[in-house]
Amino acid sequence: MSRNLFQYHPLIGYTFIPGIKARIEHEGGGYLVQANDAGFRCGRQLQAVKPPATYRILVFGDSFTAGDGVSNRDRYSDQLEDLLPQTEVYNFGLSGTGTDQQYLIWREFSSKMDHDLVLIGIHLENIRRCAARYRLGQDISGNFFVHAKPYFIFEPDGQLTLHHVPTPKDIVPPEQFPADQHEFVDWSGQRQRHAWLRKSINRMGPGVKDLVQRWSKYQPLPEYDDPHHPAWLLMKAILRKWSGELTRPAIIFPMPLYQYIEETASPQGVQARFAELADLPNCTIYDPLPDLRSYSPEERRGFRYPHDLHYSPRGHKALAESLAKPIGRLRQHH
Repeated sequence: MSRNLFQYHPLIGYTFIPGIKARIEHEGGGYLVQANDAGFRCGRQLQAVKPPATYRILVFGDSFTAGDGVSNRDRYSDQLEDLLPQTEVYNFGLSGTGTDQQYLIWREFSSKMDHDLVLIGIHLENIRRCAARYRLGQDISGNFFVHAKPYFIFEPDGQLTLHHVPTPKDIVPPEQFPADQHEFVDWSGQRQRHAWLRKSINRMGPGVKDLVQRWSKYQPLPEYDDPHHPAWLLMKAILRKWSGELTRPAIIFPMPLYQYIEETASPQGVQARFAELADLPNCTIYDPLPDLRSYSPEERRGFRYPHDLHYSPRGHKALAESLAKPIGRLRQHH
Protein backbone atom coordinates (compact mmCIF):
# COMPACT_ATOMS: atom_id res chain seq x y z
CA MET A 1 0.00 0.00 0.00
CA SER A 2 1.38 3.44 -0.97
CA ARG A 3 0.35 6.32 1.29
CA ASN A 4 0.23 8.67 -1.69
CA LEU A 5 -2.87 7.08 -3.26
CA PHE A 6 -4.92 6.54 -0.11
CA GLN A 7 -6.59 8.40 2.71
CA TYR A 8 -7.51 7.30 6.21
CA HIS A 9 -10.86 5.64 6.89
CA PRO A 10 -11.82 4.81 10.50
CA LEU A 11 -13.56 1.49 9.72
CA ILE A 12 -11.72 0.10 6.69
CA GLY A 13 -8.32 1.59 7.53
CA TYR A 14 -8.10 3.54 4.28
CA THR A 15 -9.64 4.03 0.85
CA PHE A 16 -8.30 5.52 -2.35
CA ILE A 17 -8.33 9.31 -2.21
CA PRO A 18 -11.83 10.19 -3.50
CA GLY A 19 -11.74 11.51 -7.05
CA ILE A 20 -8.02 10.87 -7.49
CA LYS A 21 -6.60 10.63 -11.01
CA ALA A 22 -2.99 9.51 -11.09
CA ARG A 23 -0.71 7.83 -13.59
CA ILE A 24 1.49 5.19 -11.96
CA GLU A 25 4.85 4.22 -13.42
CA HIS A 26 5.00 0.49 -14.07
CA GLU A 27 6.97 -2.08 -16.01
CA GLY A 28 3.91 -2.61 -18.22
CA GLY A 29 4.18 0.96 -19.47
CA GLY A 30 2.30 2.73 -16.68
CA TYR A 31 -1.36 2.70 -15.76
CA LEU A 32 -4.06 5.15 -14.74
CA VAL A 33 -5.74 5.08 -11.33
CA GLN A 34 -9.11 6.83 -11.19
CA ALA A 35 -11.34 6.70 -8.11
CA ASN A 36 -14.94 7.75 -7.58
CA ASP A 37 -16.17 10.03 -4.82
CA ALA A 38 -16.45 7.10 -2.40
CA GLY A 39 -12.75 6.25 -2.77
CA PHE A 40 -12.84 3.16 -5.00
CA ARG A 41 -11.41 2.54 -8.47
CA CYS A 42 -14.78 2.52 -10.17
CA GLY A 43 -15.96 4.51 -13.16
CA ARG A 44 -19.34 5.08 -11.56
CA GLN A 45 -20.45 7.08 -8.57
CA LEU A 46 -22.42 5.05 -6.04
CA GLN A 47 -26.11 4.91 -6.90
CA ALA A 48 -28.43 3.12 -4.49
CA VAL A 49 -31.08 2.39 -7.14
CA LYS A 50 -30.01 0.54 -10.27
CA PRO A 51 -31.31 1.49 -13.74
CA PRO A 52 -34.25 -0.53 -15.14
CA ALA A 53 -33.45 -3.73 -17.04
CA THR A 54 -29.87 -3.66 -15.74
CA TYR A 55 -27.99 -6.53 -14.12
CA ARG A 56 -25.78 -5.02 -11.40
CA ILE A 57 -22.72 -6.80 -10.00
CA LEU A 58 -20.80 -5.66 -6.91
CA VAL A 59 -17.17 -6.84 -6.92
CA PHE A 60 -14.86 -7.12 -3.90
CA GLY A 61 -11.20 -8.02 -3.56
CA ASP A 62 -7.69 -6.69 -3.06
CA SER A 63 -5.14 -5.28 -5.51
CA PHE A 64 -5.80 -8.07 -8.03
CA THR A 65 -9.40 -6.81 -8.21
CA ALA A 66 -8.66 -3.10 -7.78
CA GLY A 67 -6.27 -3.57 -10.70
CA ASP A 68 -2.69 -2.82 -9.64
CA GLY A 69 -0.62 -2.78 -12.82
CA VAL A 70 -3.49 -2.06 -15.22
CA SER A 71 -5.80 0.84 -16.01
CA ASN A 72 -9.43 0.62 -14.94
CA ARG A 73 -10.72 -0.44 -18.38
CA ASP A 74 -8.37 -3.47 -18.50
CA ARG A 75 -9.56 -5.11 -15.26
CA TYR A 76 -11.66 -8.26 -15.22
CA SER A 77 -14.53 -6.32 -13.64
CA ASP A 78 -14.68 -3.83 -16.51
CA GLN A 79 -14.20 -6.54 -19.12
CA LEU A 80 -17.22 -8.38 -17.71
CA GLU A 81 -19.33 -5.44 -18.79
CA ASP A 82 -18.15 -5.99 -22.36
CA LEU A 83 -18.92 -9.72 -22.19
CA LEU A 84 -22.33 -9.54 -20.51
CA PRO A 85 -25.16 -7.47 -22.04
CA GLN A 86 -27.00 -4.83 -19.98
CA THR A 87 -24.61 -5.27 -17.08
CA GLU A 88 -23.02 -2.69 -14.83
CA VAL A 89 -20.21 -3.58 -12.46
CA TYR A 90 -19.18 -1.68 -9.35
CA ASN A 91 -15.58 -2.43 -8.39
CA PHE A 92 -15.01 -2.12 -4.63
CA GLY A 93 -11.54 -3.69 -4.79
CA LEU A 94 -9.00 -2.09 -2.47
CA SER A 95 -5.28 -2.74 -2.74
CA GLY A 96 -3.56 -4.25 0.28
CA THR A 97 -6.71 -5.38 2.05
CA GLY A 98 -7.75 -8.75 3.40
CA THR A 99 -11.11 -10.50 3.19
CA ASP A 100 -11.93 -8.98 6.59
CA GLN A 101 -11.62 -5.42 5.29
CA GLN A 102 -13.47 -6.34 2.10
CA TYR A 103 -16.39 -7.58 4.20
CA LEU A 104 -16.34 -4.25 6.07
CA ILE A 105 -16.42 -2.42 2.72
CA TRP A 106 -19.52 -4.42 1.80
CA ARG A 107 -21.16 -3.54 5.09
CA GLU A 108 -20.21 0.15 5.04
CA PHE A 109 -20.62 1.12 1.39
CA SER A 110 -22.67 -1.34 -0.62
CA SER A 111 -25.00 -3.60 1.35
CA LYS A 112 -27.88 -1.15 0.87
CA MET A 113 -27.35 -0.76 -2.88
CA ASP A 114 -29.68 -2.49 -5.34
CA HIS A 115 -27.78 -5.38 -6.89
CA ASP A 116 -28.23 -8.78 -8.48
CA LEU A 117 -24.91 -10.48 -7.73
CA VAL A 118 -21.97 -10.16 -5.35
CA LEU A 119 -18.60 -11.27 -6.70
CA ILE A 120 -15.92 -11.95 -4.06
CA GLY A 121 -12.47 -12.46 -5.53
CA ILE A 122 -10.16 -13.87 -2.88
CA HIS A 123 -6.53 -13.47 -3.76
CA LEU A 124 -5.08 -16.35 -1.80
CA GLU A 125 -2.63 -14.27 0.25
CA ASN A 126 -5.69 -12.79 1.98
CA ILE A 127 -5.47 -15.70 4.41
CA ARG A 128 -2.41 -14.02 5.95
CA ARG A 129 -3.89 -10.53 5.84
CA CYS A 130 -6.97 -11.63 7.77
CA ALA A 131 -4.76 -13.00 10.52
CA ALA A 132 -2.70 -9.80 10.70
CA ARG A 133 -3.31 -6.76 12.88
CA TYR A 134 -0.77 -4.58 11.08
CA ARG A 135 0.58 -4.39 7.55
CA LEU A 136 3.73 -3.17 5.89
CA GLY A 137 3.25 -0.23 3.53
CA GLN A 138 5.51 1.85 1.30
CA ASP A 139 5.40 5.49 0.28
CA ILE A 140 6.15 6.90 -3.16
CA SER A 141 9.79 7.43 -2.16
CA GLY A 142 10.23 3.75 -1.36
CA ASN A 143 10.24 4.12 2.41
CA PHE A 144 8.52 1.33 4.35
CA PHE A 145 6.16 1.87 7.25
CA VAL A 146 3.93 -0.28 9.49
CA HIS A 147 0.28 0.69 9.85
CA ALA A 148 -2.65 -0.77 11.77
CA LYS A 149 -5.64 -2.47 10.15
CA PRO A 150 -9.03 -3.56 11.50
CA TYR A 151 -9.10 -7.24 12.35
CA PHE A 152 -11.40 -9.94 13.66
CA ILE A 153 -10.70 -12.51 16.34
CA PHE A 154 -12.46 -15.86 16.06
CA GLU A 155 -13.55 -16.49 19.64
CA PRO A 156 -13.82 -19.98 21.23
CA ASP A 157 -17.62 -19.68 21.21
CA GLY A 158 -17.58 -19.27 17.43
CA GLN A 159 -18.27 -15.53 17.43
CA LEU A 160 -16.21 -12.93 15.58
CA THR A 161 -15.16 -9.81 17.46
CA LEU A 162 -13.91 -6.73 15.62
CA HIS A 163 -10.86 -4.84 16.87
CA HIS A 164 -8.86 -1.75 15.86
CA VAL A 165 -12.00 0.26 15.09
CA PRO A 166 -11.58 3.12 14.77
CA THR A 167 -8.33 2.09 13.13
CA PRO A 168 -5.27 3.71 14.73
CA LYS A 169 -3.79 6.38 12.46
CA ASP A 170 -0.16 6.11 13.54
CA ILE A 171 2.45 4.84 11.11
CA VAL A 172 5.79 3.54 12.37
CA PRO A 173 9.08 2.79 10.59
CA PRO A 174 9.65 -1.00 10.69
CA GLU A 175 12.81 -0.65 12.76
CA GLN A 176 10.86 1.23 15.45
CA PHE A 177 7.92 -1.15 15.60
CA PRO A 178 7.68 -3.01 18.96
CA ALA A 179 9.35 -6.40 18.76
CA ASP A 180 6.63 -8.08 20.81
CA GLN A 181 4.10 -7.17 18.09
CA HIS A 182 6.08 -8.47 15.10
CA GLU A 183 4.10 -11.70 14.95
CA PHE A 184 0.93 -9.71 14.23
CA VAL A 185 2.38 -7.91 11.18
CA ASP A 186 1.87 -9.04 7.60
CA TRP A 187 5.34 -8.17 6.35
CA SER A 188 4.32 -8.59 2.70
CA GLY A 189 7.23 -10.84 1.86
CA GLN A 190 9.87 -8.40 3.10
CA ARG A 191 10.95 -10.65 5.97
CA GLN A 192 10.33 -14.10 4.56
CA ARG A 193 12.55 -16.95 5.61
CA HIS A 194 15.38 -17.93 3.25
CA ALA A 195 15.09 -14.64 1.36
CA TRP A 196 18.77 -14.90 0.39
CA LEU A 197 18.13 -18.25 -1.32
CA ARG A 198 15.19 -16.91 -3.30
CA LYS A 199 17.21 -13.91 -4.47
CA SER A 200 19.99 -16.19 -5.67
CA ILE A 201 17.55 -18.39 -7.57
CA ASN A 202 15.79 -15.39 -9.09
CA ARG A 203 19.10 -14.11 -10.46
CA MET A 204 19.52 -17.38 -12.35
CA GLY A 205 16.40 -16.70 -14.39
CA PRO A 206 12.74 -17.80 -14.46
CA GLY A 207 13.50 -21.25 -15.89
CA VAL A 208 15.72 -22.16 -12.95
CA LYS A 209 13.20 -20.72 -10.50
CA ASP A 210 10.36 -22.80 -11.98
CA LEU A 211 12.51 -25.94 -11.93
CA VAL A 212 13.48 -25.44 -8.28
CA GLN A 213 9.84 -24.86 -7.28
CA ARG A 214 8.76 -28.09 -9.00
CA TRP A 215 11.66 -30.09 -7.59
CA SER A 216 11.18 -28.82 -4.04
CA LYS A 217 7.37 -29.17 -4.17
CA TYR A 218 7.28 -25.52 -3.11
CA GLN A 219 4.00 -24.48 -1.49
CA PRO A 220 3.65 -20.70 -1.39
CA LEU A 221 0.77 -20.73 1.12
CA PRO A 222 0.99 -23.82 3.35
CA GLU A 223 -1.82 -22.44 5.55
CA TYR A 224 -4.30 -23.98 3.09
CA ASP A 225 -2.89 -27.48 3.58
CA ASP A 226 -4.28 -27.71 7.12
CA PRO A 227 -8.09 -27.63 7.52
CA HIS A 228 -7.58 -26.64 11.16
CA HIS A 229 -5.08 -23.84 10.60
CA PRO A 230 -6.19 -20.81 12.66
CA ALA A 231 -5.79 -18.45 9.69
CA TRP A 232 -8.07 -20.61 7.54
CA LEU A 233 -10.66 -21.00 10.29
CA LEU A 234 -10.71 -17.22 10.70
CA MET A 235 -11.11 -16.50 6.99
CA LYS A 236 -13.79 -19.18 6.69
CA ALA A 237 -15.68 -17.65 9.64
CA ILE A 238 -15.54 -14.20 7.99
CA LEU A 239 -16.92 -15.60 4.73
CA ARG A 240 -19.65 -17.44 6.62
CA LYS A 241 -20.63 -14.21 8.41
CA TRP A 242 -20.62 -12.32 5.10
CA SER A 243 -22.70 -14.95 3.30
CA GLY A 244 -25.27 -14.88 6.09
CA GLU A 245 -25.91 -11.19 5.40
CA LEU A 246 -26.37 -11.56 1.64
CA THR A 247 -29.78 -10.90 0.15
CA ARG A 248 -28.74 -11.80 -3.41
CA PRO A 249 -26.60 -14.60 -4.88
CA ALA A 250 -22.83 -14.45 -4.61
CA ILE A 251 -19.91 -16.09 -6.37
CA ILE A 252 -16.83 -16.65 -4.23
CA PHE A 253 -13.76 -17.51 -6.28
CA PRO A 254 -10.11 -18.01 -5.36
CA MET A 255 -7.79 -15.94 -7.56
CA PRO A 256 -4.98 -18.39 -8.38
CA LEU A 257 -1.35 -17.58 -7.70
CA TYR A 258 0.89 -17.69 -10.75
CA GLN A 259 2.53 -20.83 -9.34
CA TYR A 260 -0.80 -22.66 -9.69
CA ILE A 261 -1.54 -21.24 -13.14
CA GLU A 262 1.94 -22.11 -14.42
CA GLU A 263 1.96 -25.48 -12.59
CA THR A 264 5.06 -24.97 -10.46
CA ALA A 265 3.07 -25.68 -7.26
CA SER A 266 0.09 -27.83 -6.36
CA PRO A 267 -3.31 -26.17 -5.71
CA GLN A 268 -4.74 -29.23 -3.93
CA GLY A 269 -4.76 -27.64 -0.48
CA VAL A 270 -6.47 -24.50 -1.75
CA GLN A 271 -9.07 -26.50 -3.66
CA ALA A 272 -9.81 -28.69 -0.63
CA ARG A 273 -10.29 -25.68 1.63
CA PHE A 274 -12.61 -23.82 -0.73
CA ALA A 275 -14.64 -27.01 -1.20
CA GLU A 276 -15.47 -26.67 2.51
CA LEU A 277 -17.43 -23.52 1.65
CA ALA A 278 -19.95 -25.32 -0.54
CA ASP A 279 -22.64 -25.08 2.13
CA LEU A 280 -22.49 -21.30 2.49
CA PRO A 281 -25.97 -19.83 1.97
CA ASN A 282 -26.57 -17.84 -1.22
CA CYS A 283 -23.08 -18.65 -2.49
CA THR A 284 -21.58 -20.43 -5.48
CA ILE A 285 -17.94 -21.47 -5.08
CA TYR A 286 -16.21 -21.20 -8.43
CA ASP A 287 -12.64 -22.17 -9.32
CA PRO A 288 -11.32 -20.42 -12.47
CA LEU A 289 -8.03 -22.34 -12.38
CA PRO A 290 -9.00 -25.08 -14.89
CA ASP A 291 -9.93 -22.40 -17.42
CA LEU A 292 -6.71 -20.47 -16.83
CA ARG A 293 -4.68 -23.64 -17.19
CA SER A 294 -6.32 -24.46 -20.52
CA TYR A 295 -4.07 -21.92 -22.27
CA SER A 296 -0.61 -22.75 -23.58
CA PRO A 297 2.39 -22.30 -21.24
CA GLU A 298 3.46 -19.23 -23.22
CA GLU A 299 -0.01 -17.68 -22.95
CA ARG A 300 -0.19 -18.42 -19.22
CA ARG A 301 3.18 -16.75 -18.64
CA GLY A 302 1.69 -13.66 -20.25
CA PHE A 303 -1.02 -13.50 -17.60
CA ARG A 304 1.45 -11.65 -15.33
CA TYR A 305 4.31 -9.24 -15.71
CA PRO A 306 8.01 -10.22 -15.75
CA HIS A 307 8.51 -8.88 -12.22
CA ASP A 308 5.15 -7.65 -10.90
CA LEU A 309 3.03 -10.71 -10.10
CA HIS A 310 -0.29 -8.92 -10.57
CA TYR A 311 -2.41 -10.00 -13.51
CA SER A 312 -1.64 -8.34 -16.83
CA PRO A 313 -4.46 -7.19 -19.17
CA ARG A 314 -4.32 -10.66 -20.75
CA GLY A 315 -4.68 -12.28 -17.34
CA HIS A 316 -7.66 -10.10 -16.51
CA LYS A 317 -9.25 -10.94 -19.87
CA ALA A 318 -8.85 -14.68 -19.32
CA LEU A 319 -10.31 -14.38 -15.83
CA ALA A 320 -13.28 -12.34 -17.08
CA GLU A 321 -14.03 -14.92 -19.77
CA SER A 322 -13.97 -17.66 -17.15
CA LEU A 323 -16.20 -15.77 -14.70
CA ALA A 324 -18.72 -14.94 -17.41
CA LYS A 325 -19.76 -18.61 -17.46
CA PRO A 326 -21.04 -18.99 -13.86
CA ILE A 327 -22.46 -15.47 -13.97
CA GLY A 328 -24.37 -16.37 -17.13
CA ARG A 329 -25.80 -19.51 -15.49
CA LEU A 330 -26.97 -17.56 -12.44
CA ARG A 331 -28.42 -14.86 -14.62
CA GLN A 332 -30.58 -17.35 -16.48
CA HIS A 333 -32.42 -17.95 -13.22
CA HIS A 334 -32.64 -14.25 -12.38
